[in-house]
Amino acid sequence: MSIVAKLGLKWPIFQAPMAGVSTPAMAAAVSNAGGLGALGLGAAGVDGAREMLRAAKALTDRPINANVFCHAPARRDAAKEAMWLEQLAPLFAEFGAEAPAELSEIYRSFLQDQPMFDMLIEERPGVVSLHFGLPEKSWISALQDAGNLVFATATSRLEALACVDAGVDAIVAQGIEAGGHRGMFDPEAVDAELSTLDLVQILKAEIEVPVVAAGGLMTGKDIALALRVGAEAAQLGTAFIDTNESAADPAYRAGLRDPKLLPSVLTRAISGRPARCLGNRFVAEARQIGEENAPDYPVAYDAGKSLHAAAKSKGNSGFGAQWAGSGADQTREGGAAEILLQLGLELFTSQSQ
Repeated sequence: MSIVAKLGLKWPIFQAPMAGVSTPAMAAAVSNAGGLGALGLGAAGVDGAREMLRAAKALTDRPINANVFCHAPARRDAAKEAMWLEQLAPLFAEFGAEAPAELSEIYRSFLQDQPMFDMLIEERPGVVSLHFGLPEKSWISALQDAGNLVFATATSRLEALACVDAGVDAIVAQGIEAGGHRGMFDPEAVDAELSTLDLVQILKAEIEVPVVAAGGLMTGKDIALALRVGAEAAQLGTAFIDTNESAADPAYRAGLRDPKLLPSVLTRAISGRPARCLGNRFVAEARQIGEENAPDYPVAYDAGKSLHAAAKSKGNSGFGAQWAGSGADQTREGGAAEILLQLGLELFTSQSQ
C-alpha cells in the first residue's frame, strides 16, 4: 500500500513542515483538504510543540506531520563565536543595539530530547519526520508502534541508505532547490547538490522504501514530473508561505516576488548550516565577512535571531531567516486549502494530458 493510501489522502501532496512559518491552522487546512499538513517543531520546545499539535488536532482529525531536528550537538568554539560576534557588531550598532556578549545553543536536538520523544508517543500526530539525521532505531520503531509513520530527509544516496537501515516508512528526497535548511546529516560533508528529480531517480533505482520529492516544486505540473520519475508524493513548502494561515510577516511575503532578492541562495550565515534563503542584506553582508566563519548550528542562529530583532525594531526586514526555494517567484496567495486544491487540479490535468 502506498504512503498516500496509508494516510488516507486525496492528493499526493505534502505541505513542508516550515518552522516559524507553518501554523496549526495551515497544517489542519491542508490535511482537511486531502493533503498532509505539517508542523515544524524543532524550535518549539516540548511544551510549545504539544500546544501546536493539540491546536491542530482541534481543527482536524486527519494525520499531521510533526517534524523534529536530529542534528549533532554543536561543537562549541568560544574563540570562533567571539570573532563572529565581533564581525557582526557594526551591523548591530547600525540599528542602535549591541551584539550579545555570548551565544547559546538555542535548540535542543531530538537526539537528546527524551521529553519530546515521550510527547510524540503520547500525542500520536500520525507522522513524525526527521531532519538532519536519525535517532536510534529503537526510537523509530517505538514511534511506529505508537501509530505514527516515520519519514526522514535524505539529500544523497548514502543518507537514504542509512534511512532504509533505520527502518523509516518513507524518505523525503530533498533536492538542492529546496528552501530552508539542507537536511544533510553532516553539514561539513561534500554536497553533490543533486536536483530533486535526479535524487528521486537515483534513490528509486536502488531502494524500495517510498520516496517523497521535495525541493523547487511549485505547481501541479512540477508534482506530476516528480511522480513520473518515481516519487509517491511531493512535498511543497515555499508554495504555502504566502497563504492566509502562514506566520510569515509581510516583508517576507513580499520578498518572494522581489526580483532584487531572487533567486534564493544557499547561506550558512543565518543559522550555521547551509540553508536556501532570499538574497537579503544578511546574505550580502555575510559574503563580505565570510559566512564560513559562522559558528556551528544552532549557535550561529542565536546571533542571527538577535540581529534580525535589532534590525526589525528599526523597520529593516533584511536580516530575517527568509527561507525560500528556487521557485519562489511562482508563489501564490490565498488559503492553504485553496492552494492545495489548485495544485491537485493542475496535477490531474497534467496527468491527463
